[in-house]
Amino acid sequence: MTTIKEIALESGYSSATVSRLLNNDPDLSITAETKNKILEIANRLGYWKNHQQKQIKPTIALLYRAKHEEQLQDEYFTSLKHSLTETIKERSMKMETFYEVDELINKAHLYQGFIGVGSEPIENKKYEELYKVLPNGVFIDTNPNPELFDSIRPNLELTVRKAIDLFVKNKYKKIGFIGGFGPKHDHIQEKDPRAVAFENYIKMLQLDPSYLFVSGPFSVKNGYDLGKKVVRELNDDLPDAFLIASDTLSVGVLQAFNEEQINVPDDTAILSINNSSVAKYVSPPLSSYNIDQHEMIELALDTLNHLIINPKRARIDVKMNTKLVTRKSFIPEPE
Repeated sequence: MTTIKEIALESGYSSATVSRLLNNDPDLSITAETKNKILEIANRLGYWKNHQQKQIKPTIALLYRAKHEEQLQDEYFTSLKHSLTETIKERSMKMETFYEVDELINKAHLYQGFIGVGSEPIENKKYEELYKVLPNGVFIDTNPNPELFDSIRPNLELTVRKAIDLFVKNKYKKIGFIGGFGPKHDHIQEKDPRAVAFENYIKMLQLDPSYLFVSGPFSVKNGYDLGKKVVRELNDDLPDAFLIASDTLSVGVLQAFNEEQINVPDDTAILSINNSSVAKYVSPPLSSYNIDQHEMIELALDTLNHLIINPKRARIDVKMNTKLVTRKSFIPEPE
């Protein structure tokens, strides 16, 4: 059984602070960062499995908002949904899926909480309507409204910085980025956090920021089009390496590069993000940062349980680190 003391030791905060937070002390004054860290450690150590005043009912709702235009484009969220379904079964629970937010709003009284998956845009007023009838919600991979709902997502900004640092360590000075547009919120096109992190960090390192190619959706076709654009505009001035925002885009980029007889990794190396099932089967196989979907799901369900127990607590936004899986598109020099 996980104790308050164990959580305090790992988090670096006092047992008193940890105890007051986990017991929902309304007079406790600590930063959101401190709350997030303590709750993340408590969830990871399984504290709530042994300290539950109230359990999640057998059935929870899933708000699933992902495109179905192209199988590979959907693969990340399809895989996430499949893993969530399996984990729900392992926990002897059930899940009802809703594809439209209005459907969930109309049946909100049947559930204690919901899990959100997918990046298809929803108007902010709809989130507010949902919150009024079903305030206990945790989004996985996205954070559409952090003031209203919890979220568990990969630390993409840190992943980008790690990738650039690895390229620099391997003596690459010309580093490019290929990505798509971020999600829309209330009809406003947001910048993708990977592209923003890349541009900011490249400038901070005083490297050339001009090798930035960002447009369109995260699809194989758009990756192909962007790959062709890279060749057309840069010709013989290719960067030493590219960081590509997702494996789906990388598949299209590799198709374009192969047609143009650009050899990866000899002419330019590629690092990708997601480590999806397709990453190992393309030519060359992709070196890609793995996003641990199973761990995100486990943490999301524990976080939802904690939210149901403590509905008045501050909302949290937990970011999980990624891990590089090395294949042939980029092989770092041994340390």
